[in-house]
Amino acid sequence: MDKYHQSQQLLAQLENRLQHHQYWETIAPEAQSLASIEPFAIDTLACHQWLQWIFIPKLRYLITHNLPLPTQFAITPYVEEAMKNQPGMADIVVTVREIDQLFKD
Repeated sequence: MDKYHQSQQLLAQLENRLQHHQYWETIAPEAQSLASIEPFAIDTLACHQWLQWIFIPKLRYLITHNLPLPTQFAITPYVEEAMKNQPGMADIVVTVREIDQLFKD
């Protein structure tokens, strides 16, 4: 299976885990919050919001348009720290770690 298909599967898994743990939102944050220039939009969004409204859509866009995928990044440390002590964090981190690993190859 190629990296594009693996990415799609992992993003679907991440979305499912966010939904399962009740982090998936039906109403998007304000446009101003989504336009943050800070890493992970840390000044305007919670970690799960960043995953849902920025990270997942951007990667899906790259996949859908068959654009080059990132070659090196690590979001696991951020997710672990930002969601520590929150319900479902360990479950979500398992998938995030798989995504990080996929893009290290």
